[in-house]
Amino acid sequence: MTDQLIIFDTTLRDGEQSPGASMTRDEKLRIARQLERLKVDVIEAGFPASSNGDFEAVQAIANAIKDSTVCGLSRANDRDISRAADALAGAARARIHTFIATSPLHMEKKLRMTPEQVLEQAKLAVRFARNKVADVEFSPEDGYRSDVDFLCRVLEAVIAEGATTINVPDTVGYAVPELYGHFIKTLRERIPNSDKAIWSVHCHNDLGMAVANSLAGVKIGGARQVECTINGLGERAGNCSLEEIVMAVKTRKDYFGLELNIDTQHIVAASRMVSQTTGFVVQPNKAVVGANAFAHASGIHQDGVLKARDTYEIMRAEDVGWTANKIVLGKLSGRNAFKQRLQDLGVSMDSEADLNAAFLRFKELADRKAEIFDEDILALVSAEQQSNVDEQFSFVSLAQHSETGEQPKARIVFTMHGKEVVGESGGNGPVDASLKAIESLVKSGAEMVLYSVNAISGSTESQGEVTVRLQNAGRVVNGVGADPDIVVASAKAYLGALNKLHSQTERVAAQG
Repeated sequence: MTDQLIIFDTTLRDGEQSPGASMTRDEKLRIARQLERLKVDVIEAGFPASSNGDFEAVQAIANAIKDSTVCGLSRANDRDISRAADALAGAARARIHTFIATSPLHMEKKLRMTPEQVLEQAKLAVRFARNKVADVEFSPEDGYRSDVDFLCRVLEAVIAEGATTINVPDTVGYAVPELYGHFIKTLRERIPNSDKAIWSVHCHNDLGMAVANSLAGVKIGGARQVECTINGLGERAGNCSLEEIVMAVKTRKDYFGLELNIDTQHIVAASRMVSQTTGFVVQPNKAVVGANAFAHASGIHQDGVLKARDTYEIMRAEDVGWTANKIVLGKLSGRNAFKQRLQDLGVSMDSEADLNAAFLRFKELADRKAEIFDEDILALVSAEQQSNVDEQFSFVSLAQHSETGEQPKARIVFTMHGKEVVGESGGNGPVDASLKAIESLVKSGAEMVLYSVNAISGSTESQGEVTVRLQNAGRVVNGVGADPDIVVASAKAYLGALNKLHSQTERVAAQG
């Protein structure tokens, strides 16, 4: 067995299945480039057969990424596999990940197939995929709840057909660590050709044990690939968290004895990028990447850390990308300094025009805000890249009046389909009035299912980052806006969500 642990990141596929977390092609490409800087071994870029938009995103990532393997998901049928192969044609290293459900419940209720039909379909799919690419991964969906005897037959057969990685998903987050670890071990011991493939784990977090289950699959079961996402992003309660897996294996190398390719100094930058792109805020007490992960409030703890850091810190904050130098730029800073800071933060702009547009936004912000923090820069870059995508609605200006005892009123100017329009409305507060003023003209009919505000940095002049999640006709989208004026940030977020809602991109979620 190898001592190398492969990190398979599925933020752009399984993570994107979180309601409202769907990303544009450019957003996916930007995150993929950050994952490459992080030195992730495999990037699952999407599900090419699900939509033309996802096909184009996987294709763009395959053409741009050189150091990581780029993977596309497919159901176990020729159409999906061909679509994935076409999207991955330009990849330096390509992998097709095909799956079919194997649990009795899924086979009977969802697939309406007999076990023998599932076995045959799995074999045919892997055989067909292996004719397209040399690197084929197979997943028995809901594998942990499958009959062990039947699962052994399926996995032995697909390895014989050429599957190079076998992934055993706990699709519904039902496993507990010791049992899951021994489940993987049992499969590897009972399948005669198990040594011909790398074994992988993919755990969901419904019971809060995705990381623990994955580590048990590695330590007890002998798995050498972990499927995970940045910030644990994913549908329902999320997926196994990449940053927690990586730092657990690195910090406890004495126990796991495994090597990783990951450059951990890019973890925080990746976390921020995913959070600001999707609008899913990282909780302050989140391990490794939370704002409080390396903060010490207790006097006893502070005293200990000042005397010797390892009294209360098992990791160094700078090793995962936290920096003590929070204040980076001001209004006198030039374009080169701004460009250098973007590079330090792991952000690359697609063109000089995009860099110039971001720099203009930076100068505008610097005129309003004395100190520009790393988080401010990431927020304005995220806003700039969001504004470049399917922009049917664009913020221009806003005026609002609010006083005790009177109904707040708002007047907003924005562009709608290239034409400047003015909306006015009252509301329960200035934010409510502003969003109603937009809706009075757009008439989207969308339901707001989430409104959240997050202070980007810790002062009263901090930018507010607002996430608005809208739902309409079965579609759920996020819009994110940032501005020192929280009402303006809310309007920008609402318009951003409307842009995504009116996009023609269709999405079909896969399970795995």
